[in-house]
Amino acid sequence: MAETADDRLRLLIERIERLEEEKKGIGDDIKDVYSEAKSTGYDPKIMRQIVRLRKLKPDDRREMEAILDTYKNALGIE
Repeated sequence: MAETADDRLRLLIERIERLEEEKKGIGDDIKDVYSEAKSTGYDPKIMRQIVRLRKLKPDDRREMEAILDTYKNALGIE
C-alpha cells in the first residue's frame, strides 16, 4: 500500500517531536553540567563564553577579539 501525503506528514511531525524531546533532554543534561561546575567553584557564565569561543574558527575568533579590543579602546574600557 502506498504511503499517502498525510501519512508522510504525520511521520515527519512525529520525528520532529521525538527530536525535540531529545533536544530538551540534552539541554537539561547541559544545565546539570553547568550546575555541577558552579558547585565546584567554576563560573558557568565564563564557561559558556569559552564554549562559544571554541566553536569559532581560529581566524574568526582572532578577528572578533581584534574588533572587540578596538571597540573597548574607543570607549575607554580596559
